[in-house]
Amino acid sequence: MRTGSEPSTARSPLRMRLWLSLWGMVWAVAGLVAFVVTGRAGWATACGVLLLVAVTDLCFVVRRIRQGSHYQPDRDVPPYEPARRRGRR
Repeated sequence: MRTGSEPSTARSPLRMRLWLSLWGMVWAVAGLVAFVVTGRAGWATACGVLLLVAVTDLCFVVRRIRQGSHYQPDRDVPPYEPARRRGRR
């Protein structure tokens, strides 16, 4: 359903970000272990930084999901009308 107010009522793809964060964490840990074993400190550091970014994103996503449907409406919640500004019709 298109109402013309999609930019102000758009829903965030938090579930997709959750799975992408988990996928990134798996690959970052695998890369970190592999590069530490082979003795490549620069690449291991890069994988460690990537792991830190993925964990941070995962924490933000989980926090937003736990805040409830005001921030992340379920699929059965219809889009709501944006707040009207005073003085405009």
